[in-house]
Amino acid sequence: MDFLLRPQNMTVLALLAAIGVLLTALAFQHIGGYIPCTLCYLERYAYYAAIPLSLLALLAFNREQHSVGLVIMGILALAFLANAVLGGYHAGAEWKWWPGPATCAATSSVSGNAGGLLESLKTIKVIKCDEASFRMFGLSFAGYNVLLSLALAGLLLSSIGKDRKKA
Repeated sequence: MDFLLRPQNMTVLALLAAIGVLLTALAFQHIGGYIPCTLCYLERYAYYAAIPLSLLALLAFNREQHSVGLVIMGILALAFLANAVLGGYHAGAEWKWWPGPATCAATSSVSGNAGGLLESLKTIKVIKCDEASFRMFGLSFAGYNVLLSLALAGLLLSSIGKDRKKA
């Protein structure tokens, strides 16, 4: 188990998870037709940030700047914890436990030419943050984001803690 919790391995896991989540989200959006709301887009930021941060951490580890790599891992963990909070807020709004943001509504694209404008207004979809567009085993995309973000943050922090105890 110690091998799996090595900082380099956890950083690679965070990198692969971020790439996988983003590819999955983009596939659901562009292939599956699920239009994300504003909060959905915001929840992607941690994964977008995780890609270059993970690469920087791996570079630091490779250049034997171990403490720099651990600091970057800590930043990654904080980003995933913040993302879990945002995802929890989003999931709670979907379950109607509290209201979502009043400004949270995404729309599908509207035609740019005058002729197609009226036609596209007939088919426009408003996506609200407080309505889950997909659920599997009772969880929405936001709910799965909470679980994954917490798991990644926990693994990164465990790895940092285990590494610090060794030193």
